[in-house]
Amino acid sequence: MSAGRTVNSQNQSWGTPKKYVDAVKRFFDGSISLDPCSNEYSIVHAETEFMLPNNDGLIKDWRYPKIYMNPPYGADREKGTTIKNWLAKCALTHKKYGSEILALVPVATNTGHWKQSVFGNAKAVCFLYDTRLKFLENGNGGGKGAPMACAMVYWGVNYDKFDKIFIKYGAVIDLSNLIGVDIGPASTQMKLKF
Repeated sequence: MSAGRTVNSQNQSWGTPKKYVDAVKRFFDGSISLDPCSNEYSIVHAETEFMLPNNDGLIKDWRYPKIYMNPPYGADREKGTTIKNWLAKCALTHKKYGSEILALVPVATNTGHWKQSVFGNAKAVCFLYDTRLKFLENGNGGGKGAPMACAMVYWGVNYDKFDKIFIKYGAVIDLSNLIGVDIGPASTQMKLKF
């Protein structure tokens, strides 16, 4: 798991802790349409799940109304993808289909993928109070804490509901004033396309 750092684990079964799964389900009124980064141990239980590592959610279409994603934080050297690809897919899917999307990601506000896919595209972000969020490892609690701070990013239109549910878990920031704004120098900007 990294935000531009060396990945210490090739394990892709780092699951979302139950309290955040419960919050996501409350936000989506009880059901999640798609989890594009699921695994055999996931407790998310979305209606549709693309399973890591083989069922590549980056290739498949995300035409679903309510999407929750906890992406692989490290690089997939075989496929040549990183978290920036997953965040770009969130931003593009919201633009193309109007999907409501929540993503649990490392806080890396200085990176090109945050500048391109979060700032300027997402409606809000919740910087989680958990300083070292403890992910589920292979479905079990008690794993190591994440080596970085994490955030819940929201692409959608219902800021008030996001704020009401996620303020319990962290500092919620409205990013709507940045939507459509190019953030950072041109060298950090990626071309987002389908």
